[in-house]
Amino acid sequence: MSDIGHRTATVSGRNNTVSTTRSPQERLGVGGRAITKRVMLSISESMTIDEWRNLGRQIHVISDSSAWWLGDWLIFGQSNYPNRYKEAIVETSLDYQTLRNYAWVARRFSPERRRAKLSFQHHAEVASLTEAEQDNWLTQTELLGWSRNELRRQIRGSRELAGGKSVVRVQLELRDQQKERWQRAAESADKDLLAWMVAVLDGAATTVVEGE
Repeated sequence: MSDIGHRTATVSGRNNTVSTTRSPQERLGVGGRAITKRVMLSISESMTIDEWRNLGRQIHVISDSSAWWLGDWLIFGQSNYPNRYKEAIVETSLDYQTLRNYAWVARRFSPERRRAKLSFQHHAEVASLTEAEQDNWLTQTELLGWSRNELRRQIRGSRELAGGKSVVRVQLELRDQQKERWQRAAESADKDLLAWMVAVLDGAATTVVEGE
């Protein structure tokens, strides 16, 4: 193993394959003009506006991709370590409810169906729908450049038009602790409480029906 600057090269195998581990700065393509730490991004005054703009785009992609990564990570743990994964999650200090939300969306979209041009939250908005409906809404979103909030408005409007007078109003009585817990879960999923309740119930119903 050799250490050259920030790079660590490992040579292994008959063909002398070299794998290189790069520093966070190199992975972001900013060299020494930005330094990443656990709770800080330090940017050099010498950074050009083009570099600054590109850095912002890359940070956004990493942030959005991490939701998919954590969802797939939890699914792997549930499948491979069914009796131990919850204990491991506690040790990582990750919020289990948030991870479950990520995993639920990840399960609803196999990797080949995920749209790289759209955010994780775009996918979360349509996760409770059928695959055909998901694909239809995501395609429209890509073509028309809808934000997550605009996609939500379009779906809500479509439901109101389709439902007409057939809309059923449901009244629930909740204890304060239940409402607070549900509200926290909704906020973790970046949804309002009603949208979260509908998504969770639709997802649960779909799972039961598909499992019959």
